[in-house]
Amino acid sequence: MTVFYSDTYTIPLPDGHKFPMVKYRMIRDALLERNILTIDELRESPLFPASELRLAHDPAYVEHVCNLTLDPKIVRRIGFPLTEGLVTRSLATVGGAVAASEIALEDGISGNLAGGTHHALYDAGEGFCVFNDIAVASLRLLNARKVHRVAIIDVDVHQGNGNSAILGDLPQVYIFSMHGKKNYPFIKVPSTIDIELEDGVCDDEYCTTLIAHLPAIAEFKPDIIFYLGGSDPLHTDSLGRLSLTMKGLEDRDRIVFEWAKHHGFPVSLALGGGYSKPIQHTVDAHVQTFALAKKLLA
Repeated sequence: MTVFYSDTYTIPLPDGHKFPMVKYRMIRDALLERNILTIDELRESPLFPASELRLAHDPAYVEHVCNLTLDPKIVRRIGFPLTEGLVTRSLATVGGAVAASEIALEDGISGNLAGGTHHALYDAGEGFCVFNDIAVASLRLLNARKVHRVAIIDVDVHQGNGNSAILGDLPQVYIFSMHGKKNYPFIKVPSTIDIELEDGVCDDEYCTTLIAHLPAIAEFKPDIIFYLGGSDPLHTDSLGRLSLTMKGLEDRDRIVFEWAKHHGFPVSLALGGGYSKPIQHTVDAHVQTFALAKKLLA
């Protein structure tokens, strides 16, 4: 199982910043230490060419990001200081997603230990997302005619407004988003199917709801599944507002992976969000996802 990483590119953040940048390296280390992945199965994410981001983004926006001349209001919406490091990391995040999607078509499963930057819009970033990795990867595959239909299963606790804004009008793309009704973003862009969950939803209701909507995705007959498996529905997540246990997250992932295996759908994994306190819970949840993906799909 080939998995891409980009934690060698880091962003210095001020003390007290809510984004746990350390989680990326912790996840990679844990996958190796627990013998889930070998060093040969990990590849450093390539930097995606900025000139090709126009697949999903306004060229003027890309230019302002890369030249560090972005409007300060948009920088505040993103939530990170605009630095060369952020630009490089953002290009690597997209590069990892694109590379993982291509490997998934060959091997049936691949992943990116980053990404799921589903709040990035055509001409602006927000919510810790600069460029939309899944939108770029989807459009690249579609334009190259490597696939005819793409499905995104987004179970991050926050609705993927950027995915829907960029891809939502395309008949070749099916977007399923299951997220917190009262959580960020507060202006949501309609997906193909949006499932809005009330605060405090637990394991059984969550998984039952997920199972009920998978047949419609299967009927769409996608050539690839982008699985945005955020760990932020976890009850310890500081930004989540749902009440899933670690077992509930495992059940969620198992449901999707066994369903994909049954139908023969290749799966490309993205991390999505995770902000547990302590952060080790987030790390354990993502490691659990990749371990299960390797066991069931590799």
